[in-house]
Formats: sequence, structure tokens, C-alpha cells
Amino acid sequence: MGLLLLCNGGFMMLAAIVSFLYKDGVTVEIMMSSLSTMFVGVALMFLTREHQKEINKREGYIVVTFGWIFMSLSGTLPYIFSGAIPTFTNAFFETMSGYTTTGSSILNEIEIIPKGILFWRSLTHWIGGMGIIVLAIAILPLLGIGGMQLFTAEAPGPSADKLHPRITDTAKRLWLIYFGYTVAETILLKLAGMNFFDAINHSLSTLSTGGFSTKNASVAYWNDTPIIQYIIILFMFLAGMNFVLSYFAFKGKVQKIIRDQEFRWYSIFVIVFTVITAVVIYYKADVSISSIDHPMVWGEAESAFRHALFQVLAVITTTGFVSADFTRWTPFLTVFFFGIFFLGGSAGSTSGGIKVVRHLITIRNGILEFKRTLHPRAVLPVRYNTKAVSKEIVFNILAFFILYMLSFIIGSVVLGMLGLDFETAIGGAASSLGNIGPALGKLSPVNNFDMLPDFGKWWCCFLMLIGRLELFTVLILLTPFFWRNN
Repeated sequence: MGLLLLCNGGFMMLAAIVSFLYKDGVTVEIMMSSLSTMFVGVALMFLTREHQKEINKREGYIVVTFGWIFMSLSGTLPYIFSGAIPTFTNAFFETMSGYTTTGSSILNEIEIIPKGILFWRSLTHWIGGMGIIVLAIAILPLLGIGGMQLFTAEAPGPSADKLHPRITDTAKRLWLIYFGYTVAETILLKLAGMNFFDAINHSLSTLSTGGFSTKNASVAYWNDTPIIQYIIILFMFLAGMNFVLSYFAFKGKVQKIIRDQEFRWYSIFVIVFTVITAVVIYYKADVSISSIDHPMVWGEAESAFRHALFQVLAVITTTGFVSADFTRWTPFLTVFFFGIFFLGGSAGSTSGGIKVVRHLITIRNGILEFKRTLHPRAVLPVRYNTKAVSKEIVFNILAFFILYMLSFIIGSVVLGMLGLDFETAIGGAASSLGNIGPALGKLSPVNNFDMLPDFGKWWCCFLMLIGRLELFTVLILLTPFFWRNN
């Protein structure tokens, strides 16, 4: 915990430097936040220096869950000290939304927020994107602590791909790819016409599949500059695919990417959903109105295709950027996009949601159940990438689906009890649990979560946390047997 807070304070220092360079008047406040966080971090490390430096699975789950909570608590300080978000509930909501890369916001006037605070806001996305724990396990060996237990708790999905036998080297390679993509997108956005500040903030949000923007209208602000949106589209796609595949691409192992079934289906879903959406937009929706009053510049067909591709990717990868309000297009597309809320990107990506590979294995297992009914004695294993998937993984995925849908239902019921209408309640629950950002009803892409009562914001924070850590990591702490010694 101390090490995580020390790192968090260091990132705040970067925000203080940005604040100083832009002379936005909150440099001292952000610096105070940084020093306070680092002081607590150093104190915790000092107090626990003599403790046994060994982490088993149980401690791994505790460190991950409480690590995110501690990071979110300390991350509120720049907002509160600067007065940008004076209330603790709102500050915690914005911070949790940042670290979990959800992208939901309570801010009504983003463009008047000091630049140092806006940069910190985007930075929380970037820190959370690849996982604050994955960052830490590259450093923990310096303290004599192994990190495999933490990596398992941070990424409990079915994918077991590793770039290198040592978990520390894996973390370093992942961060190198992550950092490289962020730099590349920043440069391209700058060349396309964004100013440097907007470019780096949107790069931090894109690669983390977060969705925080520096503009009230989100990416719709650049609807008259399609090249900017196409650059963001490219990097949303890359952020939504398994980062291990990016590593293989840089190593020239293209065949591994082509043979990966999750990547193929991820690409197919994006293409098919984009075509469906583009056709409906072209014939049924008025994009010039629904795109937050920005004109079409390259013709109706191109505009329909671009908005369709952008919003499909923004929802599938759970990035949550907005180029248009998809809830205004047609009732069919509103329901269609709500269904995509439950898809998610690839395992091993920075996206949230259920993940494509879980859908594939669940569907294949369901199809095999028909065959098992006809041939009860036959051995029919579920196969993924030509390999048989163990029953343990299949059962884990089925349990995940049940827990996910139960969490969604309970989440919707609680929001409904707070007085939200049906569309807003189910949209808010699905969006928070899937770390998507924009939702439906009164929480649509052109609105925000400020209208929620305080308890509703805390409840959405809980849904964001369990969604980001894929349910088991957090919910297991709520079971009595987890805390028993035997």
C-alpha cells in the first residue's frame, strides 16, 4: 500500500508540473496533494519494513482490492485541495471512475477546470488502464517481494498468455508497449490539428480505454476534423485487443495474431456491428443533429460510417468517448448499443466488460451441451485456439456470467430504489459494471452522473470497482470463509 501511494504521489507531481507550465493557479494545491500522499506512503513502508515479505493468494486479493481503494482515496486530494470538486463524494466518484477507466463524470463544465487538474484526471485513467498492480510488480522485486499472486488477482480472466516466464519482465514489456502507443497517438493527434495538451490527454484516455475528455462535447468537439476521430478509432481498436498480440506484432509473429480466435471474433464483431449501425444511421437517423450540432464534412455516407465505427468501438472497448449521442439515433440502435454494453474487449487488454473470449467459450460450451445430450458418453471438450479448455476454466467463466448478471440486476434494482426510471437505472448499472462511461436515459452520452444522489454515486463506485477487478477479486473478500485461517 505504501509503495502504491508513493507511486501515486509521484504521478501527482507530474500534474503539478503541468499546472506550473500552464500557470493555472493550482500548482501549490496539487503539490500539497502529492507530498501528502508520498508522506503517507513512506510512513506505511517504514512501519512495515520488518514484516515478512511474502504474498500468497489471499494477501494478493487484499492488496489489489484495498490498493485500488487507497489509490482512489488519495487521488481525491488534487480535486479537493484545488476546489475543482469540493465535495468528497463527487471527488471520490470522479477518481474511482478514473482509476477504473470507466469515464463517467460528475463535472458539468469541464473546460473551465484548471489544466493541471484535467491532466491529473486523465492520468488516473492511464495509471488504472494497465493496472496499478501490474506497475507495482515491476518494482516489488526490489523489495524482495514476488508478484505472481498480484498479477493473478489483477487479471483473473481465462487468458494465461505471458511474454516472459518472469512476471516482472512481463509487466515491463506490457508497460513499454502501453507507453509507446500513448506517445504515438499523442504525436499523430498533434499532427492532425489538436493542441499538445488536448492530444496527450486524449491519448492517456484512449490507451486506457477510459473516456475522459478535455471538452464538454467529448470527441464530438472535433466532428469537423474527421482525421482526428479516425486516429482515436485506430488506437481504441489497439487498446481493446490483447496487448500480448501487440508484442507478437512487434516481434514479427503475425501468424500468431491471425490464428488467435478472440482477435478474429473481436474484429468480426466490430465490422458487423459497424455495418449494421452505419446502415441504420444512413437511412433512419439525422447525424447532423445527433452529433451534438457539429456539421458533416465528408458527406453523409462517410459521416454515418465514421460515427458508427467510432461509437461501436467506444462501447465495445469500454472507452466511452462520444462523437454522437447514440441514444438519439433510433430506438433500435439504443437497444442495440445497450446489448453491446455486455460484450467487452479482449482479455489482456485495458478494456472492461465481460470480454470476447468468455462469450466464445460460453457459446461453444452451450453448443456442445446439445451434442452431449445426443451422445452422453462422448468426450467433447470445449476448444479454444485448437486447445482443449479445462473444465475448471469453463466453470469459472459460467460462474462469472452468473455473478455478472446478478450484479447487474441488483445494481439496477438499487438505482431504481433511488427513484431513477427504468432506462436510466439499467443503463447506469450496466455502464458502471462494464466500465463503459455513457449510459442511457438521464445518464446518456450528452449528460453526466451529477444528477445521482450521493448514495447512488457511491453505489456506482462499488459497481465500477468490482467490474474493473472482474468480480471475484472484490466479492471474495465479502465471503466469510476467505477470512478463516484454515
